[in-house]
Amino acid sequence: MVQQVTEGVCIRVETFYQPAQSNPISSEHLFAYRITIENLSEYPVKLLSRHWHIVDSNGTRREVQGEGVVGQTPTIPSGASYQYTSAVNLNSEIGKMYGTYLVENLFNKRKLTVNIPEFQLLVPAKMN
Repeated sequence: MVQQVTEGVCIRVETFYQPAQSNPISSEHLFAYRITIENLSEYPVKLLSRHWHIVDSNGTRREVQGEGVVGQTPTIPSGASYQYTSAVNLNSEIGKMYGTYLVENLFNKRKLTVNIPEFQLLVPAKMN
């Protein structure tokens, strides 16, 4: 698990290879990731959007931007957390993701960019 705190918001990431939904013969690998967003600040925040960078070991780079996460724009009170699970497909056995969330401080309406720490996506056999 990796984590990073930006502007009082802690992002934790766990990854899981999905062998049943992958097809290594066709170089198709599905990885799930669980994100926990913990609000360590003294004010509530609302998650507005995401911006992902996805890189796999064959040199393919993608960017994904959009409103909210998994169809939601959650409000996270001070001291609370929000967790979701999503997935990404790669055309190689090794890759990485990183990015940012745009959140709004609901106390003063200031928008904050929160870093999503870089995390590795590895087929378990590649770790040996």
